[in-house]
Amino acid sequence: MRKRSISFLLRLNESEHARLMREVKRTGLARESYIRALINGVIPKPLPSPDYYAMMRELHAIGNNLNQIAMRAHATGHLAQAVFQEEADRLRLVVQQIQQAVTEPERRSDPPTAHTSGQPP
Repeated sequence: MRKRSISFLLRLNESEHARLMREVKRTGLARESYIRALINGVIPKPLPSPDYYAMMRELHAIGNNLNQIAMRAHATGHLAQAVFQEEADRLRLVVQQIQQAVTEPERRSDPPTAHTSGQPP
């Protein structure tokens, strides 16, 4: 037995349907899941860019390396300064790349429309 046994018909005009499908595509959710989220007061976030996953893998790798350095330092009482510095520098670089990827403005794919009235939009 399905958990959701109630269905209903929703009529949209073309522009409403286009907007719904555009938003659904941005989130990667099924249309029904997107609508359920909205009903439950949740605004689904867009899928992260493919770069996000690569950056997260890089951060996890750096974190693992730093953890291994810390465990070795704890066990031996000696910190491999050069190895630690290399990983710390790598971490700083990746954090800068993430900040740049997240905060830099992007160019629009469609050119801005010209306004002939002389008034701002």
